[in-house]
Parts: sequence; C-alpha cells; structure tokens
Amino acid sequence: MASPASRQRKMSPTAARMFRSTLTNRRPARVEPAPQLLLASQLIFNIGFYAVVPFLAVAMRHDFGMGAMAIGVVLGARTFAQQGMFLFGGALADRWGARQSMITGCLVRIAGFLLLTWAADFPLFLIGAIVTGIGGALFSPALQSLVGAAAERNRSSLFALLVICGEVGVVVGPLLGTFLLNTGFDTSLLVAAGVFTVMAVIFWLFLPKTARTTEASVELPGRVPPSGLWSCLKDKKFIGFAAFFSVNLVATNQLYFGLPVELERSGAGANSLAIVFAYASILTITLQWPIAALMRRAGPRIALPLGFALQSLGFASLGVLAVSPPPEWLPILPALVLVTGTALGNMCVQPVAMGLVLEFAAGRPTGAYYGLLASAGGLAVVLGNTALAPLYELAYAPSVTAFAPWIFLSACGAITAVFIRLFVPTSRLHHVLPQDLSAARDPASPQR
Repeated sequence: MASPASRQRKMSPTAARMFRSTLTNRRPARVEPAPQLLLASQLIFNIGFYAVVPFLAVAMRHDFGMGAMAIGVVLGARTFAQQGMFLFGGALADRWGARQSMITGCLVRIAGFLLLTWAADFPLFLIGAIVTGIGGALFSPALQSLVGAAAERNRSSLFALLVICGEVGVVVGPLLGTFLLNTGFDTSLLVAAGVFTVMAVIFWLFLPKTARTTEASVELPGRVPPSGLWSCLKDKKFIGFAAFFSVNLVATNQLYFGLPVELERSGAGANSLAIVFAYASILTITLQWPIAALMRRAGPRIALPLGFALQSLGFASLGVLAVSPPPEWLPILPALVLVTGTALGNMCVQPVAMGLVLEFAAGRPTGAYYGLLASAGGLAVVLGNTALAPLYELAYAPSVTAFAPWIFLSACGAITAVFIRLFVPTSRLHHVLPQDLSAARDPASPQR
C-alpha cells in the first residue's frame, strides 16, 4: 500500500492541500482544564504556602533558639531552590505534561512540610525548606503553562485573575497560619500538608491527561515546528527579555528585604509590617483587573516601560524621603510610597509578560520558557540583594546616605524601562482556540 507521502506526491496541488487539511482536521481536539480550576489552584496553593512559610522564621527563633544567620540561610535556600529550579521544573512539565508535574509538585511539597514537622536542628530545617521550594518549582511553571494555553485569546485577562487569586491567598494564608500557630507550628505544617494532599487528589481526578500524539509531518503556513525542551536557552531575545524583566522580581522582593529597613528608619517598627502588607494586597486585589485591561489595550511596548517607570519613581521618592525624619502624623508614609510604586508597576508588567511568553515560545513547549523567566528573577534577586546589603546598612537612620539603596533600585528600574521594549517580540501572534473560555471573557459580557 502506498504511503501517505507517496500518495501526496501523485496528487494535484489542489488535492494535496485538501489532503493536508484532512490530516490536520483528524487530529484530536485538545482538552483544556477549566480556567476556574486553575484559578482555584493558585488560590489554594498560596493559602497553604503562606499559612506556613511566613512563620518559619518565628518557629526557628522562638521554638528552637536559632540565630539570624541560620534563619537567613534556610529562608534563602528555600527561595533559591524554588526560583533556581523553575527552569528545570518547566522543562519537566513540558516532558511529563502539566498534570503529572503539578501532582508531583504537591507530593514533594507535602514531603517538605512533613520534614519540617520532624525538624529540631538546622540540617533538617534546611533540607525541609529546600524540598518545599522544589515542590513549588515543579508546580508553578506547569500551572502557568496551562493558564497560557487556556488564555490564548485573552491572555492578560486570565493572568490578571491569576494574580488576584494569588493575592487573596497571600491575605488568607497568614490569617490561617496565625490562628493555627496558637496550637503550635506543627499544626500549621500538618494542615498545609493536608491542603496539598487534597489538591493532588483534585488534580489527579480533574486535570486532563496530556495525550502524546504523533502529528502529520506537514508544514502549515505561520506555524513554527516545536523544537527541543531547552530551546529557550537558544533564544537570545527571550534571554534578554528575561534578564531585564528580572528587575521586577528584585523590586517586589524589597517588600521582604528593604521594607523592614525603612520601617526601622521611620520608627514605625515591625508591628507596622502587617498593615503595610495588607495595604499591598488590597491594592492588588482592587486594581489588578482594571490596570490589566488598560495595559492590554495599550500593548506591551507601552505597558512594560510604564510599569518599570512607576517602580523607579517609587524608589526615587523613597530615596528623597529617607534623608529626613518621617512625618509624625504618619510615620509609615515613606513605606506606603514604596509599596504603591512597586505594586502598581508589578500590576502593569506581570500579566503582560506572562502573555508574551507564549509569543516567544511560538508553538514550542512553554514550561521551560516560564521556568527560565522565573529562574532569571531568582538569580537577579540573589545578586541584587547581595549588592543592596551594604547599602541598606546606610539606611537604618535618616541621613544623607540613606538614599543610597533606593536610588540604586530606582536606576535599575529606569534602565529597564528604557531598554526592555527592545526585547518585545516584533509581531503579535493570534492563535484561536476552539473552546470559549467564560472566565477569560470581558467582564462586561452578559454571558460571564
């Protein structure tokens, strides 16, 4: 019997086009998970995470008497394990499929939490924290790739909802953790492990399996054939984009590193930290959706420079305020300025950048692309915080040198605002999925 290729060579050009169309139409339709499931996953994942991790330092110090160096190493190792492993986790999501990667991520995080329940010394705390970070590295790139696939028509909308759901988890998680901490840190760990166990079961039941199908070897117009899992490392333009975009993670990380320094300088104290974090979360929950809609209409060449310019302005404003004592009527005012600029900038750039990853991938597996974007941010945080540490030593009291770290951060944001547009894809791809995703529709739609 003649092979399909030999039959195609004997056909007329018109018949050949019809034959290729038939092959294309015979492919099974992709089965995508419901957007509601993906958004709920992000919400529950953050609730379980923030019910534990913000209190890890408290438990290590007060329950086990560990010093600041040991606590810093454990927290830093967890962050670096998660961010640094994102590229590897994304590549595994491309190879295994998002379903298996997300289930494995939940199981690994459960193992990390259980290790922390048994921890009574530094080595076990370190191992447990690293395992917990690896679980996140397996889960998050897979979730982002599923959201990207589900939101190809309205990418920024669904990614904006993902950010909002994540922020709700950031608010609810610490409240749950505070309540559970009254019965001991181990209770928080066991409850969080139970949350991730339920998530793993839900993913196993409701996430569609990734079918490995062999497609016909037909080059369709406008389609880029998939290449290797590590193709993102050969994409120089994407590497440049990831390098500049990593400044966003450095900026938002200052809410954990630089904000306590500013609160000490202003005399507001650590007790104000919860108020400032609550303000940041409320700001994001209320403004993320309308800002994402505006940035979607403006386009990435406006949204990205605008977002980094806002962050640069926020840091510069704090630098000016840091040289003199804060106002007595509102000592946390400089901190609120910092949070406002950082949060507004992040709201402008985060959903847009998540959607642009799909254009960089151009039909290739997306997990490694999302992973590289996150890993670049993790590396930038390590390098940036190392450079900022001696500058923050100058910022604990109002003085002419207190502006140093904030001006450094402002300069990073300004440079990124100028140059990141050079790395935005020049042509926007317009993929159309057969399914209609109600969660990604415009909020004014009567069918929502």
